[in-house]
Amino acid sequence: MKVVNGVRDFNYKMLKMKSKNFNERCYSLLIKVPKGKVTTYKFLAEALGTKAYRAVGNAMNKNPYGAWGRAGGSPLKSELVSCHRVVCSDGKVGGFAAGTPAKIKLLKSEGIEVLNGEINLKEYLFKFN
Repeated sequence: MKVVNGVRDFNYKMLKMKSKNFNERCYSLLIKVPKGKVTTYKFLAEALGTKAYRAVGNAMNKNPYGAWGRAGGSPLKSELVSCHRVVCSDGKVGGFAAGTPAKIKLLKSEGIEVLNGEINLKEYLFKFN
């Protein structure tokens, strides 16, 4: 099965469909952020044409397609929508449904350097076109 940005082809097609709700629109856009890069809640919201940064954070917290599923917080074998790649505009790691240490571990596993809970956005920031 073909993989695009770490997303299996079947799921990628599903997420590319015109989404009706805000959360699905967030996930569809987030799959564009490649491994080793991050975006911010603000940039993700702006790319969606809104200033609802907190709503983006809420969508990330409820991500059913992520590295940590909803089955008791157990990690899934394949990472579909990488919500751990969304951080605060000041470079701070921010929250994560499975806890900040888990988010930092995932970011580091992708080669992103995290120092004192912060990421150098000049080096790792992905901006949407």
